[in-house]
Amino acid sequence: MSDHPRIPVAGVIGSPIAHSRSPALFRHWLNSYGIAGHYVPLDVNQADLETVLRTLPRMGFVGVNITIPHKERALEIADVVSDRAALIGAANTLILRADGKIHADNTDGYGFIANLNQHAPNWVAGAGPAAVLGAGGAARAIVASLLETGAPEIRISNRTRARAEALRTEFGARVVVYDWVQAGNMIEGANTVVNTTSLGMTGKADFRVPLDALSPGTTCCDLVYSPLRTRFLVDAEEAGCVVVDGLGMLLHQAVPGFERWFGQRPEVTDALRDAVLSA
Repeated sequence: MSDHPRIPVAGVIGSPIAHSRSPALFRHWLNSYGIAGHYVPLDVNQADLETVLRTLPRMGFVGVNITIPHKERALEIADVVSDRAALIGAANTLILRADGKIHADNTDGYGFIANLNQHAPNWVAGAGPAAVLGAGGAARAIVASLLETGAPEIRISNRTRARAEALRTEFGARVVVYDWVQAGNMIEGANTVVNTTSLGMTGKADFRVPLDALSPGTTCCDLVYSPLRTRFLVDAEEAGCVVVDGLGMLLHQAVPGFERWFGQRPEVTDALRDAVLSA
């Protein structure tokens, strides 16, 4: 019988997954804290997801991050679901317990708020309405976190209005839906403006929402981090806004998972940003 302790293994599951920066992120933390552990990317087809998740604990895996297109399905597979994951309707962090049970959580909203607190320290959710572009899975996490932190009103606009209407139905009267052609209008008077769409991302359609209504001092955050400085953020900064890029959300959302899996609460530092950007 070996006296060596079992080395914990975690990873990120998606399809495709080769582009993920999470392995570089976790590798930096494991090295920085001198932790014997591994974090690997796993490209898994949707049809195989449950089989893979049920097998991983037997292979020494203690948890995985979940990304596109598996966040909703992972929630359905999980044996235990946190309140915030249930509210958002998706999971991005799974804890694989020794008894084989799968615990699902969603830390995207936590990562979003922590990113704002770090890079826009004077930001206060309750200071005014928030305008959210997009109504997909990321938007759900953003809306939930903004409501929880006291935003008095969430204005949502999405190219497919029905998806925005679904968020209003689920999150209640503080959510107000705007047609996509009015997206620029809903920004007027907003304290916080968030782009949760892929517009402006490398290889995707350009960001063309009019920003004339932005007020100086408004906090603007783009969840896109490739490129790091998107057209939305460049234009917002020129308008006198406080801008926050999307990389910080990726870094902060990983903190709870790393702590649970490897027993150390990590810090989000400039050195970490540099390591992930250079990956």
